[in-house]
Amino acid sequence: MAITDTLRQYGRVMGDRLGMGLHAPGEIRDHLRGAMDWLKRAQDATPDAGVAQTWLVRSRRWAPSYPETTGYILPTFYRFAHLTGDMDARGRARAMADWECEIQLPEGGVLAGALGSSDQPTIFNTGQVLFGWVRAFEEEGEERYREAALKAAAWLCDVQDEDGCWRRFGSPFTTTSMNTYNTRSAWGLARVHRITQEPRFLAAAVRNLEWALSQRHDNGWLPHNCLQDDAQPFLHTIAYAMRGFLEVGAYAQREDFLHQAVTMGNAVLASLPPDGFLPGRYDARWQPTVTWSCLTGNAQIAINWGRLHQLTGEERFREAVSRVNGFTRRTQRLHGGIPDERGGIKGSHPINGGYHPWQYPNWAAKFFADALMMEESILAGSGRPAILSTDADWS
Repeated sequence: MAITDTLRQYGRVMGDRLGMGLHAPGEIRDHLRGAMDWLKRAQDATPDAGVAQTWLVRSRRWAPSYPETTGYILPTFYRFAHLTGDMDARGRARAMADWECEIQLPEGGVLAGALGSSDQPTIFNTGQVLFGWVRAFEEEGEERYREAALKAAAWLCDVQDEDGCWRRFGSPFTTTSMNTYNTRSAWGLARVHRITQEPRFLAAAVRNLEWALSQRHDNGWLPHNCLQDDAQPFLHTIAYAMRGFLEVGAYAQREDFLHQAVTMGNAVLASLPPDGFLPGRYDARWQPTVTWSCLTGNAQIAINWGRLHQLTGEERFREAVSRVNGFTRRTQRLHGGIPDERGGIKGSHPINGGYHPWQYPNWAAKFFADALMMEESILAGSGRPAILSTDADWS
């Protein structure tokens, strides 16, 4: 690496640490458009209709398309189209759904990793693409999307263990063999149940959450809940697991699942400072273990708190959404800088933190856009307990 590059990177890290990497926040809608424009560029950067996995800062290049996150990015594009009338966003969402159909594996699963990095299906990625196919079917009414979702959901049921855990077909890019954050895949099954009324899909979803709930500690902390280090999971995977409990609990009317979501939401809320900077990892006592922030997790937990506000009406959850979003907005550059970074969201702040360092992952921008739309919704008083409906699934 050239000395000038090393100095530039050192300067960027120090700038982040000293606050020079933060920007004056603009209006919510300005930040939302910035994130959506960045996602459009990430889609345009690939030779297909998928969305580039990430922008690699050091090498200044885009990674290949990522089937998993493209699957749950496309509902964000539909949501944005409804909010703003952006028909380009709607057309892009449909193209993503078509692409996901084209690359679906014969057994129904979805590839692990970015395109070209693996030829095997994996549980979590399959569960996440369910959100895209279901939303595309709801929006477009085309049977091909429903059939793709049904085929993928059937595969997830077929490979699930009797106790509800998924131990086979884990991601080859993680170091853990079973994951409580697969509750978000279970939520995907609940979404497919909504458009098919196939009983075994909801039964499998509930069975997975019952297994995950059996693992919980008395304080609500979940083991087996990280990509790398189960002793200190990322806020990213904590938020994944919490969301599964929240949404399946609401859909299946399971108070025990909802209670677990509230417990997790309260535990993270206890560490939220006035400036909105949340630490990126937590231990089994719900104590932060790092001094950097996982910006993806920030956005996800904001959405989760927004949903809790919709369900409970509690003002503290609404206030938490604005606080954490306020910090993440300050990390997003809307003007100047490197064009392919403008509007995106870093993996970590500072940029060399432990979650996707020196990258702008596409899912960080996706969840941030959703978090901003959630904030706008609840600030306007339009949040309501409409569970898993076409206009309020927030997947």
